[in-house]
Amino acid sequence: MLDLADELHRWADEGRDFAVATVVNVGGSAPRGPGAALAVDGRGTAAGSVSGGCVEGAVYDLCVQALQDGRTVRERFGHSDADAFAVGLTCGGVIDVLVTPVRADAPDRKVFEAALSAAARGEPAAVARVARGPAGLLGSALLVRPDAAYGPPVEGGLSGSPALDGTAVGEARGMLAAGRTGTVEISEDGSRCPGGVTLFVESSAPPPRLIVFGAVDFATALVRVGKFLGYHVTVCDARPVFATRVRFPEADDIVVDWPHRYLRRTGTDERTVLCVLTHDAKFDVPLLEEALRMPAAFVGAMGSRRTHEDRQRRLREAGLTERELSRLRSPIGLDLGARTPEETALSIAAEIVAAREGGSGAPLTGSRTPIHRDVDGVHRDGDSVHREGDGRAGGGAAGTREAA
Repeated sequence: MLDLADELHRWADEGRDFAVATVVNVGGSAPRGPGAALAVDGRGTAAGSVSGGCVEGAVYDLCVQALQDGRTVRERFGHSDADAFAVGLTCGGVIDVLVTPVRADAPDRKVFEAALSAAARGEPAAVARVARGPAGLLGSALLVRPDAAYGPPVEGGLSGSPALDGTAVGEARGMLAAGRTGTVEISEDGSRCPGGVTLFVESSAPPPRLIVFGAVDFATALVRVGKFLGYHVTVCDARPVFATRVRFPEADDIVVDWPHRYLRRTGTDERTVLCVLTHDAKFDVPLLEEALRMPAAFVGAMGSRRTHEDRQRRLREAGLTERELSRLRSPIGLDLGARTPEETALSIAAEIVAAREGGSGAPLTGSRTPIHRDVDGVHRDGDSVHREGDGRAGGGAAGTREAA
């Protein structure tokens, strides 16, 4: 849906009713991935595509029907061996499509309008919708923003259950932080155990950036882990013999430049992760002078404790304040006993996730701290939910086609 934000935002501003069919799951050789959408307004105007033509007619009809009866439906389309002319995907794939009416009387109309407005302005936001679950919840939506500067952190809700909504907010916020679109399986009671409810989360933000300074062996492993976590990964080093595509085939960008000069011109935001692996004062100090005064989610530097103390001394001499220095995570990484580049990359990634999610990095065994921390104050340990007040969740089963 957010891929069509400009067009649908205009429709919403004009007060049009419309229905949106969104691909929420694919199997096999499907022509388009999750998030592909086709929208139809009350005049019969269509925008977008869910299959590149294979099932557009049938999906169009579902949108028209949804506009008429106001019901959200989920439909599966696949290749029919029995009838080559039946509605299906001739490529042999399977797609699940969620069709949601956005009429003037729809309870989630304001949520969709806010989401489309944010996406049209290029602001980060994520919409979580129930793509499979009890009939009364199918299609219900909430909007999550990463920062109050963009508007209310949360709008809408799925069920009236604080537990379920709190889990949905936490999952949507995690997907937004990674710039991902996809599904999440949770339970009706709000726990993260799969079962009962499938959320489809659409993110309108690009993936966050991970900039690795220093084309060393540890960087090679960190690039792979960074890509696995969903970051857009850049490697920067002033030495062209080391900063090469051969050494870093999985990096999105490879930059040959002095690190501080590149950082100054590329810019950062509140989701950017900066990892300084050069452990060489002539690179580190000018770079960290810039990094610790710029917006970033994480600034970490590799080196021994002796290197760290010398680095801090040099940075103080360069004029950095204690508050600025407090942002530096050095020596970088959690204490895992890591030795190899791969183990070291894992320890660095673990600290990045812990910093982002507010984790302690301590073993869960024997700990009384919550496994999951959510923005609504609800603590979930995977088996139970601890919160103030009572919530409610519905029951039911989902079939191949669902409606609400």
